[in-house]
Amino acid sequence: MPNYLMAGGARLTVRPGRFVAIGDSFTEGVGDWDPRLPNGVRGWADRVAKQLSKVDPRWEYANLAIRSKKLGPIVEEQIDHALALEPTLISFYAGGNDILELRQDMDDLLERYSAAVDRLCSSGAQVVLFTGFDVPLHPLLGAMKRRNHVFNDAVRQIVKDNADRGAVLLDYWTLDAYRDRRMWDDDKLHMNRAGHRYLAIQFLELFGIDHFLEFEPFGPSQRVGPVGYTVREVEWWREVVMPMFGRRMRGVTLGDTLSPRWPELIRPAEGMKRIYRKRLKVESHLGALIT
Repeated sequence: MPNYLMAGGARLTVRPGRFVAIGDSFTEGVGDWDPRLPNGVRGWADRVAKQLSKVDPRWEYANLAIRSKKLGPIVEEQIDHALALEPTLISFYAGGNDILELRQDMDDLLERYSAAVDRLCSSGAQVVLFTGFDVPLHPLLGAMKRRNHVFNDAVRQIVKDNADRGAVLLDYWTLDAYRDRRMWDDDKLHMNRAGHRYLAIQFLELFGIDHFLEFEPFGPSQRVGPVGYTVREVEWWREVVMPMFGRRMRGVTLGDTLSPRWPELIRPAEGMKRIYRKRLKVESHLGALIT
């Protein structure tokens, strides 16, 4: 049986609906790189939307997530937009970037998170929430791991409290497949293509949706000796951790210059790459007219 918690026995009907994804890099698709799609990524949400369109080509989809966004901006910039699209299915993942702050008031964060969930559930849509995975981190980042555990326990309770209002939990923390480092991008914080594909499968199976996605088992893992491990850790600190904290100290993020990947509803059955090419042609034409 799939390793997830299903609150309230929820099942998504196969009638055509509207799937709107809200959040940060997790939902935007960072780590699943594809230059043929908006913001250069694909991600699990695109994969879910595509499979829903195979069930019924009338399914519509929007993805408002932008990397590096914290809970406040996600609530302010994405929720009203999402609800205006009148979704029948909403995915909501937020708070991970807040947890990575050097200092964070968890009570305040969880209060704001709960209020956001209340707004989403009030729409009448099915709302899918996620725990955060227990990413292996250096002991110096132990405070962030403890916050993650507190956050996960709170999310599970929020789902229980809102199960009769359409809240469902995909308990990402319990998915043992992600303990294999080959599911992760080089930054250790974002899933790679394999990780996004696997999560899309878990999302679809959460609702018992037939799909055509397959997860191919990995080959033998490569062993890294003590020296190789140390070199890799030093590179990770230099190339990922220190630049991340540097950006936070300067008040900038990797998402500052980006827009939502799919800000308006599309029909994935028409082909996402084809839709994006048409968008680029229109933008190029408008740019030529302005200049």
